[in-house]
Amino acid sequence: MSIDQKRNFSIIAHIDHGKTTLSDRLLEYTHTISEREKQDQLLDAMDLEREKGITIKSHPVTIRYKAHNGNIYELNLLDTPGHVDFSYEVSRSLAACEGAILIVDAAQGVEAQTLANMHLAVEQNLAIVPVINKIDLPSANLPKVYKQLEDIVCIPREEAILASAKVGIGIEEILEAIVERIPAPQDQPDGLLRALVFDSVYDSYRGVVSYVRIMSGSVSKGVRVKLFATNEIYEVKEVGIFTPKMTKTNELSVGDVGYIIANMKSAADVKIGDTYTNALNPCPDPLPGFKEIRPMVFSGIYPVDSSDFEALKAAMAKLQINDAAFTYQAESSIALGFGFRCGFLGLLHMEIVQERLRREFNMDVISTYPSVIYEVTKTNGEEILVDNPSLLPEPQEIKEIREPIVKVFIMLPGEYIGDIMQLVMEKRGNVVNTETIDDVRVMLTAIIPLAEILVDFNDRLKSMTRGYGSMDYEHAGYAAASLIKMDMMIAGEPVDAFSMIVHRDKAESRGRELALRLKEVIPRQLFTVAIQACIGGKIIARESISPMRKNVTAKCYGGDVTRKRKLLEKQKEGKKRMKAIGRVNIPQEAFIRVLKSGD
Repeated sequence: MSIDQKRNFSIIAHIDHGKTTLSDRLLEYTHTISEREKQDQLLDAMDLEREKGITIKSHPVTIRYKAHNGNIYELNLLDTPGHVDFSYEVSRSLAACEGAILIVDAAQGVEAQTLANMHLAVEQNLAIVPVINKIDLPSANLPKVYKQLEDIVCIPREEAILASAKVGIGIEEILEAIVERIPAPQDQPDGLLRALVFDSVYDSYRGVVSYVRIMSGSVSKGVRVKLFATNEIYEVKEVGIFTPKMTKTNELSVGDVGYIIANMKSAADVKIGDTYTNALNPCPDPLPGFKEIRPMVFSGIYPVDSSDFEALKAAMAKLQINDAAFTYQAESSIALGFGFRCGFLGLLHMEIVQERLRREFNMDVISTYPSVIYEVTKTNGEEILVDNPSLLPEPQEIKEIREPIVKVFIMLPGEYIGDIMQLVMEKRGNVVNTETIDDVRVMLTAIIPLAEILVDFNDRLKSMTRGYGSMDYEHAGYAAASLIKMDMMIAGEPVDAFSMIVHRDKAESRGRELALRLKEVIPRQLFTVAIQACIGGKIIARESISPMRKNVTAKCYGGDVTRKRKLLEKQKEGKKRMKAIGRVNIPQEAFIRVLKSGD
């Protein structure tokens, strides 16, 4: 098929605005899938995606469409995630396209993530086709959405296509707009092979499968190709397209989106964002890849059974191939044994990775409390990065600690503005800008420490605004803060798994909370066990677990009371001696219960 009859596009939108449903309708309308294969959320292949109702990975698929002008076009669609934690998936998909369909919910209007994804598309100079979805809803408010499109996103209302992916309204208009408004791919004059790797998966039978967009030239079975990042040369074993299943073809030519299977055995052989070129006649420079994604949140992941360490390591290597934003390195803990320090883009990303380890690799894992990367300047002028509380230097060696801060954009109905400002202040943030979007909604811009929005910020925003608030955030550098390391001591011994870096003002309440939770899960001993939260040498919170008492007087029935007293005194002496030498063995279940329960 000639290059003029190819179109590559992504579907972008806020979470839950109907991207996956629209892609289902496009596949049905063009008979890409048969009646028998029909099912909702067809492109969400993972069980996890179906259960949570979200897209986690972007999925490519090739559609054939006969347009009104009589020509048959090949449309390559990439369905993308909407959640803020997976925006890197969106940017990678957009790099493989010339255009994007921007979906706006007719009832909810423009949301925070709509804007963020729109900016990503504009940065890559993509043609944008706006679609107002869910027009069949009783709460749809078209005049409001038109106004928001013009005022916030700066798109004329005439360009918007009205649709309902659920009932199939406007699908033909969308396909026609893709053909007319999105430009065809451009070839390079030299015609050399350049293929951009925008994703990859590991197949236990065929090795590494690279998802590619051919920017110039062509590739077929038997060709020897080179990757720029590693300079390794491989022989291509198979090429093909997605329909949505992997379908073998003779060759992939310029403008195609498909897959390449070469003789790669290891998960580390291919890097996302790399360029394939012909080994015999290579192009001079690689394509501009993607900006390296830096993890924002760190957590220790340990196998529940320490003998599973090697299996966990192999599972993480395979996961990383499919998820470039996930990083890991080995570490050990006195309490939890050998495990890994892992980096994630956010809390949802962390939850998804843990769930995938459990389901896809049958691993039973525990994770420690999430933390972020702190920049520390020591008194001797040395600069270090700390992502684990146990690596923080002693207080007397620290000149300054800086924590990562984020710029948070919050869209919400005006009536909740007071509550949300209160929430921002509670999270040590401050609102820097407030603007009115329309007669109902406002947009707040706040600067908040990343560590504070990790755990429950989004949940509380949703519950306070009855689900109408939405947020998006971007990294905004580092700021100095009064941070300290808080240790938990059990029976006088520090337990590294419960250490955390907290703000000085919040340390006491945090310590009290954790001590209470530990009191519930640590089994009673024959002596009093003290659970203490401490900063340096100062105890800031304490709970005690009262001792068990063996009934030593059971055999004394009747007789002189002094016999009982003598036995109790003897028991007291024994307990005193035990307290001096006794140690508390914290069972694995206690770690699991405290660390799994979040907060």
